[in-house]
Amino acid sequence: MQLHIHPSTLKLGQSHWQQYLSRAADPFSHYAFHAALEQSGSVGDESGWQPLHLEITEHGLPLALIPSYVKTHSRGEYVFDFEWANAYHRYGLEYYPKLISAVPFTPCAGPRILLAEGADLTKVLTFLSQQLPHLCAQLKLSSWHWLFAQKPDWQPAKEQSWHQRSGCQYHWYNEHYNEFADFTARLTSRKRKSINKERRMIAEQGITFTWQQGSDISLQALKEFYACYQSTYLKRSQQGYLTYEFFCQLLTQMPENLFLVTASNQQSPLAYALFFVDDQTLYGRYWGCFEEIDFLHFETCYYQGIDYCIAKGIPHFDAGAQGEHKLARGFVPQHTHSYHYLAEPGFNDAIKQYCETEAKQIEEYMKWAKTALPYKEQEND
Repeated sequence: MQLHIHPSTLKLGQSHWQQYLSRAADPFSHYAFHAALEQSGSVGDESGWQPLHLEITEHGLPLALIPSYVKTHSRGEYVFDFEWANAYHRYGLEYYPKLISAVPFTPCAGPRILLAEGADLTKVLTFLSQQLPHLCAQLKLSSWHWLFAQKPDWQPAKEQSWHQRSGCQYHWYNEHYNEFADFTARLTSRKRKSINKERRMIAEQGITFTWQQGSDISLQALKEFYACYQSTYLKRSQQGYLTYEFFCQLLTQMPENLFLVTASNQQSPLAYALFFVDDQTLYGRYWGCFEEIDFLHFETCYYQGIDYCIAKGIPHFDAGAQGEHKLARGFVPQHTHSYHYLAEPGFNDAIKQYCETEAKQIEEYMKWAKTALPYKEQEND
C-alpha cells in the first residue's frame, strides 16, 4: 500500500475525487464543496487552512481518499484543542502546524474517510496508523486529527491506538409526520404551548417565509443572505470564514444541495438561513438577520427546517453545533466522536486522561439532556 499527498483540491481533480465516493456521501464529501473552498480563497493562502489530502492506493488501485488540511491555528474546527496547544507551548514545543481530516467550518458527522468500491476501512486505518509517524516527521506536524467521524466508522477507529474524544450535538428526527402539529402532539402540553406561542408571535408580526432550492435561489437573495451571514460575525468584531465567491460556486456547482429560507416583513427581507440537503438529512449551516426580533432565529433556523423535513419526507435534521436550547424544541442529544494522534509520545498519558475525563463529563451531560427532552415518552439515543 502507498500513501500519497495532494496539496490542492483543484489539481487533484473531480474525476479522481469521485472514484472514492462508493458509500452514501453527504454534500460536504463531494469534490464541488472542497473545490469551492479552495477556488474562492476560503482556504489556502493566509487562511490557516492549507489543503493536503491523503490518498491510499494498493498496486496502483484506489483504496481511500481522506480530505485533509494543514492548520496553523485551531479556529473553525468545533472540536476544541486550545488547551492542548497551550500545553505544548508551556513545554517549549510547537503545536502548529497540525493536520486535520475534516470538512472546514463544518461540524457535521459524515464519511470523512472516503473509500473506493470494495475497500476495507479497517485495513485503510491500520495502514494510515502506521504511516502517521513518518508523515508527521516529514512535514513537521505535531499531530493528526480526524473530526466528526460518522457512526459506522467508530468501531474500526477504536481498534487503532488513537485518542478518542466525545462531544454532544442536538438532532431532530421525523417520525413520519404529516404536519408540524403531528410533531408537537408528541410533546408535553407545556412545551407544545411554548413552541406554538413562539410561532404565533412571529406570524402576528406579519413575518412570512419563502423557500428557495437549487436553481430557484437568485443571486440577489444570495447577496442579501451573505450580508446577513457577515453580520453575525461583525457583531463579535470578526469576519466570516467563508467568502461570497464560495457560496456563488456552490450555487453553480451543487445547487441541488442548497436550500434557502428567507424571513420577510412586507416583502422586505429580515433574515436568511442557508441549509444543505440530501435524501436523508437537512443540515442547518448559516444564518444572519438584519433586525433582531424575538424568536426569529428559532423560527427561521429550526421550525422552518422541521416544516421542510416534514414536507419533503426527510428523516433527519442536523441543525448544527452546540445550542442547548434545541432540547426544549425537540432536538435529541447525539454523541459525536473524533480521533487524534500526537507525534510527541510524552503527551500521550496526559491526553489520554484528558479524553477519559471529558468522555465521562459528556456521558453525564447526555443522561441529563435526555431527561430535559419535551417528549411525553422520551426518546433514546
